[in-house]
Amino acid sequence: MPLAPRRTAHDVNGITLSVLEAGAEGAPLVLLCHGFPELALSWRHQIAALAVAGYRVAAPDMRGYGGSSAPAEIDAYSIFHLAGDMVALAGALGAERAAIIGHDWGAAVAWQAALFRPDLFPVIAAMSVPFRARGKAAPLASLRAAGMTRFYWFYFQTPGRAEAEFARDPEATFRRLFATGARVAAATAGAALDIPEDGGFLDRLPDPGTPPPWIDTETFAAFATTYRRTGFRGGLNWYRNIDRNWELTAPWQGAKIHQPALFIAGDHDAVIAGPMGARALAALPEHVPGLTGSLLLPGAGHWVQQERAAEVSTALVDFLGRYFPRDRGEA
Repeated sequence: MPLAPRRTAHDVNGITLSVLEAGAEGAPLVLLCHGFPELALSWRHQIAALAVAGYRVAAPDMRGYGGSSAPAEIDAYSIFHLAGDMVALAGALGAERAAIIGHDWGAAVAWQAALFRPDLFPVIAAMSVPFRARGKAAPLASLRAAGMTRFYWFYFQTPGRAEAEFARDPEATFRRLFATGARVAAATAGAALDIPEDGGFLDRLPDPGTPPPWIDTETFAAFATTYRRTGFRGGLNWYRNIDRNWELTAPWQGAKIHQPALFIAGDHDAVIAGPMGARALAALPEHVPGLTGSLLLPGAGHWVQQERAAEVSTALVDFLGRYFPRDRGEA
């Protein structure tokens, strides 16, 4: 039987990561990278399923989140820091190779980690955010040129503004985000991630009054309590490095991901239903030649590994069993 999930702490890459771990030492390692605004708890179903399947699983509160370190400097949240944290965590756990899986911003980390270190990360699975090839211009400049000046990335750039909106009532914030935050029809996806004039991110999201059925009361309370303590600044600082990440990754212009890869998303997720995400999804086979398949779950929104836990867990176990089998442990 796998070891029960446990909370550990690891000093890596100049910070401390708080990690949920399960499974036996010596089993092949799987890293689970959450997105914004989430926690390692977002992977609670997959941690159990992967451990039962014979893997050692490590799901950190990512840099800036939960029980992990949250450096004050915005520059401390570049893609090199974030991917470097996962490289260092794999090393701290004694693994010479690891599968890396990410959702939302964690998917971006997983894609880039696989691009930077194919020797360490021989397989990758990503959810909600397709791999985006490095463009010819910085992302924010490209959005401005396309007239997308109300896209939420711009709203997140000013320190303190989004933090104050989200922290005003964390319970209401998560009710809104989890219930309707990124579940839209394709026809309205373009506007779903735009900020209303003189408004905030949550203004388009009605408060349903109760959390969605896919999150239990205890887990929902843990999200709200944690963010009431930490605030939202750590995760928002990831967005404040978007253009800097473009500058830093110039050496990987045109590079492709050749490792076996799996993409999973809900077909009602605004991230892939909007124009930018739809283009990235369509281009995925070109930029990720190792892509083994894309699983789009009908009716699911953005929080796919929680909304459709059993289907996502089954897909991951099947994918890893084929391309990162559990008999390939680390000596």
